[in-house]
Amino acid sequence: MGLMIDSLKQKMRKKEMILEQILSKERSSSQIKSQLMQNKSLKTIELGERWGLENRVVFRNPSVPLIYQMSMQQGQECGTRGDSINSTGALVAYSGKKCGRVPKDKRIIIDSVTEKDVWWGDVNIPLSKESYIEVERIALEYLGSQEKLFIIDGYAGWDIKHRLRIRVFCTRPYHALFMKNMLIRPNEEELKKDFNGDVDFYIFNAGPQIIQKHIEGVTSEGCVAVNLIERKMVILGTQYAGEMKKGVFGVTHYLFPKQGILTLHSSANEGEDGDVTLLFGLSGTGKTTLSADPKRKLIGDDEHAWSDDGIFNIEGGCYAKCVDLSKEKEPEIFNAVKFGAVLENIEYYSYSNRQVDFSNISITENTRVSYPLEFIPGAKFPAQGTHPKNIFFLTCDAYGVLPPVSLLTPEQAMYHFISGYTAKVAGTEVGVKEPQATFSACFGEAFLALHPTLYANMLAQKIKQHHTNVWLINTGWTGGKYGVGQRMSLKYTRAIIDLIHCGQLKNAQFENFPIFNFKIPKSAQDIPTEILNPRNTWINSNEFDQQLKELALKFMVNFKKYEDKATIDILNAGPKL
Repeated sequence: MGLMIDSLKQKMRKKEMILEQILSKERSSSQIKSQLMQNKSLKTIELGERWGLENRVVFRNPSVPLIYQMSMQQGQECGTRGDSINSTGALVAYSGKKCGRVPKDKRIIIDSVTEKDVWWGDVNIPLSKESYIEVERIALEYLGSQEKLFIIDGYAGWDIKHRLRIRVFCTRPYHALFMKNMLIRPNEEELKKDFNGDVDFYIFNAGPQIIQKHIEGVTSEGCVAVNLIERKMVILGTQYAGEMKKGVFGVTHYLFPKQGILTLHSSANEGEDGDVTLLFGLSGTGKTTLSADPKRKLIGDDEHAWSDDGIFNIEGGCYAKCVDLSKEKEPEIFNAVKFGAVLENIEYYSYSNRQVDFSNISITENTRVSYPLEFIPGAKFPAQGTHPKNIFFLTCDAYGVLPPVSLLTPEQAMYHFISGYTAKVAGTEVGVKEPQATFSACFGEAFLALHPTLYANMLAQKIKQHHTNVWLINTGWTGGKYGVGQRMSLKYTRAIIDLIHCGQLKNAQFENFPIFNFKIPKSAQDIPTEILNPRNTWINSNEFDQQLKELALKFMVNFKKYEDKATIDILNAGPKL
């Protein structure tokens, strides 16, 4: 009899466990429905009727755990593989066919205002107001047809006097978490005060929806349309999250300079004495590596602005490349891959153990991770600083002819800021077998709304006013071009930067570097004297002279497109053959 009773108890317990699982699912669903009903009260004219979304069920500024839950439930509805959670707790998501920005699909709305002040050309391609209306209609129609709608509110800019209020509409949970990370997160009081009506800029991310009809000025199934006057951005045909981040950055490049604030595609850190350094550099120059200095606080890794009060980070988070990421090489970023972070377009060693294979680039080389700034130990809050004492222009010169460090005049700073030089080497892109010079105006040409000389003139005014030192740092090759010489020692580059930060290098004896007319130090503590002048590191000095002339010519040819708006002082600051 006892055995029979035990058997019945086990069966009852099993049924209870099954029932508990069912009820748990129902409670989970009920909790979601409850939040949805609560959020219905938030559907003011601003959130609903104004955009034709009055029938939507809205998740407004949802918690991170709820976003995770929604990600697991969404599955493959957007034409990508389903989201998952990796072994360290980060959300893993996929952007589909587009794994990077699509600059050829980016459009700026042209009207009576933007026609006069936007820098039109390959970077900023015009789209008529009529075409924009149709693009926006398609996006809103898509957003209004989906089961769930996410709204994320946040600031762009840590300076409370200049920050922009941003509102994002999207349907993918991973997009919501991405912008929750990348924007500066308001507290409850700020949400009630600053986000209860109109905001400064709207993003309508309908990325899963492609364009299936002809629209004048749109040349593909996707379009990233930015309306600078109405302060709206529409995304169609791409689910790559970085479009939202850089869309906000591009808008600050238009709005901030009109207020006398210079926007900067740079990283920034701060020393123990409060001295601030800005680091500019294109991909592969060492901007992220060199800004992560254990002796200095990180202000930000990518987007900053310089006002009359000093510099401030525009973002609330970081969006770091993570190909070959390791704890040994980049411990801060590696340890930031945890609950609340978003890993984008990665592969696992094994799906069962969910361990990320950071060396796998079968999806894309542009594998990235997004995380809040507070995930980095030693980050400064608020992310602001005084006027910069030093500015570094980082270049990876694969031709091996630029000095490891040069002190620039204000005019040279303007010239090289506009030029934004680095070099690609073999293996970085398909078809690149020899070093190739690359120029990106202001070290961020893709995001410039106004002519590069406008930003350069603002930079010159600020460095003169605040006595900022500007240095050109070559992190590329020495002793010969790529394939012949060797990469500049990171140990020496760090030592040079340390000497600049402590003020020793500014007081060194300098000599003139020919053709480019840079001031280069004759000696520096702990740095081999011969590497300070790259001509001394080449076996054949005639070959060096020829390579230097060829690089100077590339600069001169590139700068021709800016000559119409450049002053005589800027033109004279370039290389002379």
